[in-house]
Amino acid sequence: MYNKFMRYQNKKVILKKRPDGFPKIDDFELVENIIDNIEHGEIIIEVIWLSLDPYMRGRMSEAKSYASPIKIGDVITGGAVGKVLQSKCSRFNAGDIVEGFTIGWQKFCKTSTHNIRKINPDIAPIQTSVGVLGMPGMTAYFGFFEICKPIPGDTVVVSAASGAVGQLVGQLAKLSNCKVIGIAGSEDKCSYLEKNLNFDLAINYKNQNVYKEIKSFCPEGVNIYFDNVGGKISDEVISNIAPYARIAVCGVISQYNLKQLELGHRIQRAVLTNQATVEGFLVFRFEQKYNIAINRMAKWLKEKKIIWKEDIIEGLENAPEAFIGLMNGKNFGKLLVKVK
Repeated sequence: MYNKFMRYQNKKVILKKRPDGFPKIDDFELVENIIDNIEHGEIIIEVIWLSLDPYMRGRMSEAKSYASPIKIGDVITGGAVGKVLQSKCSRFNAGDIVEGFTIGWQKFCKTSTHNIRKINPDIAPIQTSVGVLGMPGMTAYFGFFEICKPIPGDTVVVSAASGAVGQLVGQLAKLSNCKVIGIAGSEDKCSYLEKNLNFDLAINYKNQNVYKEIKSFCPEGVNIYFDNVGGKISDEVISNIAPYARIAVCGVISQYNLKQLELGHRIQRAVLTNQATVEGFLVFRFEQKYNIAINRMAKWLKEKKIIWKEDIIEGLENAPEAFIGLMNGKNFGKLLVKVK
């Protein structure tokens, strides 16, 4: 139902200036505006949950990437889940719960429905639509099964293993009867991986030598490396790969905030001599298969075959600080902002 006299006092976080290196609080600004007068095909959404993800850092830069950069003064782009308040689109009604990866850091959103999907709140808590049953879950599922092509008995290494994607990749690998090594940045995270998620080994890259630990634990080499970080950690993992290894490049969070490129190993020899496959991927290429993955992940979640850990921050105004923490590895699990 549409009422043209309804007006909404919106709060949104905009990009005030482009970050130089690691983002800072004064790169963002919280502003207000009025939302009203939707056009045909548009809806107004009240945001309930906001997703914070590493890829957003790339969109704050002018560097060429797979998505256009956020303009100065524009709302920070990001996935969110919320409730439809008003609709002038026949596919959506007031009260529907919806998710979209372009809704952004704001309290209300007026948007076309091209990139909005309706979700079923009876399947799982609605915030899972931006987590285990959303982009991170789809990234883990298709990155592991379609790119890595696991074989029972494989040794799998996952970097950023306690993060939104990594925690799921490791569990999918265990479900596939693989041996799993996770790399994380604290003793608490490593303990969680081993005790709660049943990883075979967790390596704290801040106080352990990743190369030596992997070499010792699996001298026969790494069959699958799911790379979320790039940089030195990935050099050390790839130096330990087995013949015909598969390497999925999902993210390079260690590189997002660099002001200049860092020097590192040369991995081509290891890739060549082991006849390994290295493939980068963006999850959107598998969009036509999302419904298959969502149903399977929801079933495993209900059966407690996978565990989903969330790191929840209260209040839209705290999104910039939480995002800065994400860039520094402070999150533990999927980072969410509870807006409403």
